[in-house]
Amino acid sequence: MQVHIPTPLRSYTGEQAAVTAEGTTVAELLADLDRQFPGLRFRVVDEQGRLRRHMKVFVDQDSVRDLDTPVTEAGEVTLMQALSGG
Repeated sequence: MQVHIPTPLRSYTGEQAAVTAEGTTVAELLADLDRQFPGLRFRVVDEQGRLRRHMKVFVDQDSVRDLDTPVTEAGEVTLMQALSGG
């Protein structure tokens, strides 16, 4: 499955904008991403195993917060990171 990586997290993926990962749920997909790109999952998921507030995950076109959300091999996952400034 193709996973789109936001610019602030591309340092973990060797500056790749999209990578391939495996899994049947968002949680499994993130675990596979972390196996391939150590440290990436911690930037997306907090110590309690929940998505960080500033992260959004889209499965195909749907925004999801539940890490148990199913994903399909033919689908797409997009990680988005909210940016703030002042």
